[in-house]
Amino acid sequence: MRTVVTIFSSLLLLAFVSAASAQQTITLGIPTSLNLIEGKEANLAARLAVEEINAKGGVKVGNEKRLFKVESIDIRDGEPGVPVSEALLGIEKLILDKKAYATVVGNFRSEALLAAMDIYSKYKVVNIGTIAMVPKFEELVAAEKAKYKYSYRMCLDSKYLAATIQGLMKHINKDFGYNKAFIATQDVLWAAGTGALMEKWFKENGWTVVGFEKYPTGAQDFSAGLMKARSGGAQVILPIFDMPTSGTLLKQWKSMKIPSLMAGFISPLIGTKAWEAFGEDIDGCMNVVFELGNVPVKAYPPSTKFYEDYKKRYKEEVQSGHGVSGAYDAVYVLANAIEKAGTLDSDKVAQVLETTDAVGSVGRIKFSAGHQLQFGNDPKTAAVSPVFQWRKGKRVEIYPESIADGKIEKPAWMK
Repeated sequence: MRTVVTIFSSLLLLAFVSAASAQQTITLGIPTSLNLIEGKEANLAARLAVEEINAKGGVKVGNEKRLFKVESIDIRDGEPGVPVSEALLGIEKLILDKKAYATVVGNFRSEALLAAMDIYSKYKVVNIGTIAMVPKFEELVAAEKAKYKYSYRMCLDSKYLAATIQGLMKHINKDFGYNKAFIATQDVLWAAGTGALMEKWFKENGWTVVGFEKYPTGAQDFSAGLMKARSGGAQVILPIFDMPTSGTLLKQWKSMKIPSLMAGFISPLIGTKAWEAFGEDIDGCMNVVFELGNVPVKAYPPSTKFYEDYKKRYKEEVQSGHGVSGAYDAVYVLANAIEKAGTLDSDKVAQVLETTDAVGSVGRIKFSAGHQLQFGNDPKTAAVSPVFQWRKGKRVEIYPESIADGKIEKPAWMK
């Protein structure tokens, strides 16, 4: 009889421990396009933050500590042809089936993010997105704060991307006196839209735009546009692309010896593997990185720490320039908000998030009234979008001046 009682007591104890363990976890959802490099690496970065927090005992909620539990789901909204409805179903599944308390990273496509905001409001789930860049997000939150109080964004948006490029062009004008530009963009909304903003800015700031060409996704021949840049006397070529084939633009730029600086955003040229793929063809090219931490910057140690910790954990370097360091910081920002709130009440946590003032891998972390991470030119006061120049296989930071470790150099055929 005693044996039976002992077994029964042990089973009760086991059930109690299991129940307590379940209580002590906070499910963090990561809904994103896991097969695309930004989604894949952002997922890993968020998991790295979770591992670090859990290794220190977890998140303090009131008088107890709870561990994070990660649940990822591939919502595929960054892939061609995937309807927004499919992405929304994935997010809802994560919330209802996996009991996600909060989510990070989130949607790729802007229209999917805007639609998902209603889901987060419906279920009172805090989301800190790090990919989709549509400025309307900030407008909606600011206009309907009570409804969209759970939605935040920890990455660059389109207006800040344009501001970074504008700052770079001012820097080029100051150093070289250049004021003639040729714009080449991918023919998709975000890229062509940024190009249009820059065309307007150039004209309003005394520059001459000698051409504006848009290329369909998958284009592999840019020679006609480069000839227009040459004949128009362009001193700067502004590329804005995220398609793999855009690296060909640099090959043709070099082989044709176009006498123009190449300065803008070409996604395949950001990571260290770009030099392995393109070699000296990209030497001299300047590229915007959407957030600090996705590249390490000596002048700002937190960016280097994240980059090296990621490399140590996953045995490879960050290759994407967008959303990765923000995902890592987002987990810490959420954890800090929970601890300050002293509760898992989503309304209280969302309210505390508004007062965030933290040091992150992206720079100083503060949100606008529309819950948008604020960017500037100094990581001590704001998040920063750095610009580097490829030189003999190394990425040299050249803008903004607060983090620069070198000056802009002309490609060999322009010297």
